[in-house]
Amino acid sequence: MFASDFDQTLTFNDSGYVLSELVGIPTEEFERKAKGMAKLNLVQQGAELAYLLLHDPEFRSRVRKEHLYQVGKIIRLKENIEQLYKILENGINGYHFDFYVLSASPIEVIRAALESIVPPDHIFGTEFRYTADGQIESIVRATAGYGKVAVLDQLQNDLQVGPDQIVYTGDGSSDVHVMLHVNVRDGFTIAVSEAKHVAHVATRTVLSTNALAVLVPILEDIAGWSRLRIREFFGAYGLLVQEWQRVRTDWLTLRPAATDLVNVSAKGAADLALQ
Repeated sequence: MFASDFDQTLTFNDSGYVLSELVGIPTEEFERKAKGMAKLNLVQQGAELAYLLLHDPEFRSRVRKEHLYQVGKIIRLKENIEQLYKILENGINGYHFDFYVLSASPIEVIRAALESIVPPDHIFGTEFRYTADGQIESIVRATAGYGKVAVLDQLQNDLQVGPDQIVYTGDGSSDVHVMLHVNVRDGFTIAVSEAKHVAHVATRTVLSTNALAVLVPILEDIAGWSRLRIREFFGAYGLLVQEWQRVRTDWLTLRPAATDLVNVSAKGAADLALQ
């Protein structure tokens, strides 16, 4: 099974920013409110937009169900998602992957964006109940944080696959719980951003504007293909691997130890006394 996040994993933009622009709310205001909730741990990471749509007066009064569908139609997708779906389905000799999308983004957004690419019943997002005029009334399910873990476990049970046969790809903090869950059960995780909280958890990190790039670690680490064979594989689909760099990134914050700070301060005071 191949499961993927949506916002900034299969897209270049966050649904919340696109929706804010669509209904006339400054994107800076959405960012301020979302970051505020994240700092307070008010909701599951990734569910900030769902909370705003349900509880924030400005979003609640302006957003209707049809706006979510419109966002899906205008949000910018990464290249070749449809090709990725087809290759995972039957394009890798000896392997078959069922493609699913698990995201905290509203399900209407995802289904509209991936219409005719990913079957609707393979998409799991945040679901709302609506009033007769399309206003959001309540949340049925939010696929964020541990909510993604619950959906993934249910899919695993339905498909009757082992935990070591699961591949998950994501980009941000809302993917950490599910990545840790997949990793600890010998699954495979792919980060598509260098965000520290997700990149150091994932088995591999791949950065590209093309959705097909996530095939590289699958072909290398799962199928056991050589780099030459992978290049030839992409070439068969009319794609040239023009640049392929692999680096290991270490994030360090260095500062003087507390004892060193005391010594430095004492030395400075002595120097002043001598002057």
